[in-house]
Amino acid sequence: MRWAMVAIIVGTTALGDVLQSFEMKRHALSAKQLRPEHWARTLRGLAHRWPLVVAVFLMAISFFAFMKLLSMADLSFAVPATAASVVLETLLARVLLGESVTALRWVGTLCVACGVVLLAM
Repeated sequence: MRWAMVAIIVGTTALGDVLQSFEMKRHALSAKQLRPEHWARTLRGLAHRWPLVVAVFLMAISFFAFMKLLSMADLSFAVPATAASVVLETLLARVLLGESVTALRWVGTLCVACGVVLLAM
């Protein structure tokens, strides 16, 4: 059951982050939009961007799944295991977003993947 929770957390976190990145690269916020007097208008505008709305929903699922995981497993397991999202996000960034991923970043991703495998043993 705890690995199912890990899979839910990793999947929803990775998809949420990819959707956020996709949408923010399409429509970046200006410095003016980040000023407190413009927050209401900015939030209304963000609420009409479906990739961001879906990303927030996915992050909420991830948050509640993480809370459930913490009720079933130790923190020393939960945090490193869910780091598998780094691996999935790197792959999705390369494949879906067309990002350039350096060799050094792939090595780091491989190190994270090896750490998650060690947890599974």
